[in-house]
Amino acid sequence: MSSQLRFAVENRKRHLIDELIGAGVFKIRDRQLYELSLEELEKEYEDMEDYAGIQA
Repeated sequence: MSSQLRFAVENRKRHLIDELIGAGVFKIRDRQLYELSLEELEKEYEDMEDYAGIQA
């Protein structure tokens, strides 16, 4: 993986982790957020947005 792609992936993961923490999510299925892949973080973030939309 090129260093630019790795940098972009890490930045996106960091952003999603910050958003999830801001929403009060600290662990998912007994795993710390930093242990999750980008794909897993994206899924959890989408689920959180869907849930927030239902609650509004």
